[in-house]
Amino acid sequence: MKKIGRFHVLTDTTLQTRYSHVELAEFAIAGGADTIQFRQKGGTTKQMIRVAEQIQAMCKQTGATFIVNDRVDVAIACHADGVHLGQGDFPIPLARKLLGEDAIIGGSAGNLEEARACFIEGADYVGFGPVYPTASKDDAGPASGLALLSQIVETIPLPIIAIGGITRGNVSMVLHARVHGIAVISEVSCQNDPKSAAKALKCLMESD
Repeated sequence: MKKIGRFHVLTDTTLQTRYSHVELAEFAIAGGADTIQFRQKGGTTKQMIRVAEQIQAMCKQTGATFIVNDRVDVAIACHADGVHLGQGDFPIPLARKLLGEDAIIGGSAGNLEEARACFIEGADYVGFGPVYPTASKDDAGPASGLALLSQIVETIPLPIIAIGGITRGNVSMVLHARVHGIAVISEVSCQNDPKSAAKALKCLMESD
């Protein structure tokens, strides 16, 4: 059975430059994240593979799941556990052919139609959002809110990972929508102490 984590942290070196992807992954795992998603929009493919290999080795050692955002080629090269694909990214069915049945493939959705498409195309989970307004993703659509999130959870027979504007202040409300888990970028990666930030979110998730 595929291991779809409940606490996904996306690494980012565009919104912040204090920490590297590898450092952020280490902090997040130490703080309780069970899934690391490597998210890098620029740079050379060689450089991305080099960084991804380091994170993959760390995740393998600690038991965390390692997902590469967008780049199927990088995921193949570093033997990642899977990929996460946006609506305009690499097609999910083709990614499945290249990565195999054992790979974890997540798909992004911002409405019910997109979430249903992810399911039909063979995604293993849906990253749904943004639930709240967010400045972390340039291509993020309007905030969906908790009502639509709950509808997605009830309608789509896949693990739903909520993303977008999730903070320590609202994570409990998000979890009450009965999502499988959450994904965050700035709430961990952009904090002065990413490890403590991850630990605080993890504590809230466990106490909910």
